Amino acid sequence: MNERVNTPISTAELERRWGLIRAQMAEQKIDVLLAQGNNDFMGGYVKYLTDLPATNGYPFTVVFPRDELMTVVGQGPFGQVLRLDAAGDGIRRGVGRVMGSPSYVSIHFTATYDAECALQALKGYESATIGLLGPSAISYAMVDHLKKGLPRATFVDASPLVDAIKAVKSPEEIALIRRMTAMQDVAAEAVTKALRPGMRDMEVVQVARSVSTSLGSEQGWYMAASGPVGTAAVMAPPHQQNRTIREGDQFCMLIENSGPGGYYGEIGRTWVLGKASQEMHDEFAFVLQAQQFTLELLQPDADPADIFARYNAFMRKNGRPEETRLYAHGQGYDMVERPLIRHDETLKVGRNMLFAVHPTYVTARTYSWVCDNYLVDENGKVEALHKFPQKITEL
Repeated sequence: MNERVNTPISTAELERRWGLIRAQMAEQKIDVLLAQGNNDFMGGYVKYLTDLPATNGYPFTVVFPRDELMTVVGQGPFGQVLRLDAAGDGIRRGVGRVMGSPSYVSIHFTATYDAECALQALKGYESATIGLLGPSAISYAMVDHLKKGLPRATFVDASPLVDAIKAVKSPEEIALIRRMTAMQDVAAEAVTKALRPGMRDMEVVQVARSVSTSLGSEQGWYMAASGPVGTAAVMAPPHQQNRTIREGDQFCMLIENSGPGGYYGEIGRTWVLGKASQEMHDEFAFVLQAQQFTLELLQPDADPADIFARYNAFMRKNGRPEETRLYAHGQGYDMVERPLIRHDETLKVGRNMLFAVHPTYVTARTYSWVCDNYLVDENGKVEALHKFPQKITEL
């Protein structure tokens, strides 16, 4: 591998994925898959197939035939076509053709440039069954252009085919996931050491970001908020992180970033520059109960819809708000990955799956939450991956 590549996945691991996917394609009579991403927060399909992230809002398209090497289309000059063999060029593996397209989602008249390259890559598949991976991540221009250019082809949503495979982590992936959660623990500890009155929320976030980057993180989402004890300081994105922290304030932060190898996880905690209120302690104790309640239900073959229904019954019984968004879910190359623990999920809990579990609710005087990653291991046991203390840290 090229020395510039940050923590590459082994070729053996890529071949394992390709083999499983192609076997399912043959079984389901799908001739070729198409994936597209434009970011490395939720661009997991292209990363899973190629070990290359989509970044910067630039479209990155992968054509994955059942019986041939892949074609990738990405940012590059007009007319660029590079030919590779299966071993690749030190960066790309399993790719036979690299096509350039200087297109930009902000420039409307370039909308079909990537699609035209993909259409060339699909020559010979005029009457094929083409599986789309993550249709909501593929541009309308791409699918519309392909359907017009391949009127005899059949297009299907093949996301479930790959979802069921990539949700189950291999030993190599699990080793990288452990490095990622250890990295996040170090970042959370750095926040504990750095946090002080006079800092803006964004300055504390930068501490976690800097530590994570030094340990191999490429991308991340850092939510944070401070406020007086006795108010609900709900974590917010960077645009709302300008507040200056004062003595006696609370500070909450979510570190949701990728580690070496590109796997996402998340840890969330609350710190107080002084003393937390008794209500904060009481509500935090309850969210730990809510988290543990969920973990006891995260068993192989468990139905996420059933877990979700039982969780909300638990919340109602204890006089807390029901969950109406998302409080637990899979993770991997995507920040949010199947299975979701929710009423609309059909993929069951399995062995060697990674989950984030973060019960969260707001009262008039508290923002009550906790967030950690857990692995359902080969034996069906739920393992806590984070070591950072599960408590409100008083400084």
